[in-house]
Amino acid sequence: MNETDESIRVAVRERYASAALSVSSQGASCCSGAAPDLGVGEGFGSTFYSVDDTGALPAAAVLASLGCGNPTALATLAPGEVVLDLGSGGGIDVLLSARRVGPTGKVYGLDMTAEMIELARMNQAEAQVTNAEFLLGTIESIPLADESVDVIISNCVINLAADKDVVLAEAFRVLKPGGRLAISDVVLQRALPEDLRGLMLLWTGCIAGALVIDDYEAKLAAAGFVDASVTPTLVHDRDAIERLATGVTFPEGIEPARVYAEYDGAVANAFIRASRPR
Repeated sequence: MNETDESIRVAVRERYASAALSVSSQGASCCSGAAPDLGVGEGFGSTFYSVDDTGALPAAAVLASLGCGNPTALATLAPGEVVLDLGSGGGIDVLLSARRVGPTGKVYGLDMTAEMIELARMNQAEAQVTNAEFLLGTIESIPLADESVDVIISNCVINLAADKDVVLAEAFRVLKPGGRLAISDVVLQRALPEDLRGLMLLWTGCIAGALVIDDYEAKLAAAGFVDASVTPTLVHDRDAIERLATGVTFPEGIEPARVYAEYDGAVANAFIRASRPR
């Protein structure tokens, strides 16, 4: 891993650790409707889940949802399947998946942020879910055996990784033949100027690390996946980008107005599907 990659990982870990601590500090007040400022992915998150999905979950699991979609709805999970959630955060998608795969199935949640793992385990205990396990580790080095997982889900996480090729190769490795990748992520509908793609705070806010759709599909193919598709579900306009960039201090020479204009309409939430050949 080079110095830039490690800097990105540290920045992402610090920001999401802060989000986990913010949720944890709310305690019982999480369900009051006054959400804390998590500083990550505002405008995404729990709005992608129905009341039927979240009604039986701990309030902290719902509040800590910082994703850009609902991969559990995309994945069409079946009883008895083994599922892995890459970047599981506060655990909302793991807990929902555990309900779908039932007592004969198993769901793993993998996250590199110790604070998120602690929050997820607390939510698991409160929800009394026994067929799930949360693992501390990175999505670049998944701590599971080859061909051990039926389905991989993820929610607005792969875009945060500096080396997507390694992440997708690891995902392919742990999937069983015929296994499915069903994730929500942030993508770009067009290429952006190079000097605007590496802005660290925009990266940790879920948008500067996004891949152009064609590049995403090419990387999936290079990793060995077949039947890949990237389907935009929500395009972000200038106002949305400005909200996501709240609090960002841009480097000298980078005008905020130029950033907002370039990103306007380029960034989209998307569903990504692919499978490992049988």
